[in-house]
Amino acid sequence: MTYITETETKLKKTKRETRKRMLSEFWFYFSENRGAVIGLWIFLALVLIAILAPLIAPHAPNEQYRDALLVPPVWEEGGDWRFLLGTDPVGRDMLSRLIYGAQFSLFIGVVVVTLAVSGGVSIGLIAGYYRGAVDTIIMRIMDVILAFPSLLLALVLVAILGPGLLNAMIAIAIVLQPHFVRLTRASVMNEINREYVISAKVAGASPFYLMTRTILPNCLGPVTVQATLSFSNAILDAAALGFLGMGAQPPTPEWGTMLAEAREFILRAWWVVTFPGLAILITVLAINLMGDGLRDALDPKLKRS
Repeated sequence: MTYITETETKLKKTKRETRKRMLSEFWFYFSENRGAVIGLWIFLALVLIAILAPLIAPHAPNEQYRDALLVPPVWEEGGDWRFLLGTDPVGRDMLSRLIYGAQFSLFIGVVVVTLAVSGGVSIGLIAGYYRGAVDTIIMRIMDVILAFPSLLLALVLVAILGPGLLNAMIAIAIVLQPHFVRLTRASVMNEINREYVISAKVAGASPFYLMTRTILPNCLGPVTVQATLSFSNAILDAAALGFLGMGAQPPTPEWGTMLAEAREFILRAWWVVTFPGLAILITVLAINLMGDGLRDALDPKLKRS
């Protein structure tokens, strides 16, 4: 009994040491990419801003000040220290709306990627494992979806489902799903004939166990990188749908919707367009830089000796 307990303790200790070593190796390769580290810090700052929005925003996002319509930023002539980045056409504080907009953009990214990954990975596992007619039918459907421009297909789906943030997220998730299906299927087909999978089959493991517990953990590297890049695509597509009036609806402080509301004031109030555009640019750039770092850290072919 004592021997078994000591063996279990040693196994647990070995697992912890292996986990620590893997994390250390991951961070080593990730941190070699300076851009990825900068992107990570920017992303963490955005997450913190989104969480603390009610505490750090100087005003409520939809509060209107009728005596302060289109007030310029504080450093320009006519600026007001109450509104550091100015106000929009109906007197709402731009800084507060940008801060609250971070909540919506990150929420959109999380929901869309969760839906796309869960659906895409499940379908990809089935296609790669069973092959044959099942694989053919699934992949032809994915090919049809990929044949359409992503934004155009998302627009069609939102037009069918109806305008709104929830329907926009569902549409974007459907558009992004084929990338995860193809990636997971390719990984499964690469792993399915390896010795550890064959050994699990011989031991009597069920197909569900083989797919979820044996094969899937070894396919998560490429999926994680794709999920990071899809996060930025989701934010961009949601902003585009919001700009076209098919995503989040006014007065929601979503960055794409803010751009749509400010279209007619581009020439005489540059700040109402510039700041939401910069917010989208910085967020997407930071996430893409993180994705490059994850690819370098998770892909053995890209690791330096």
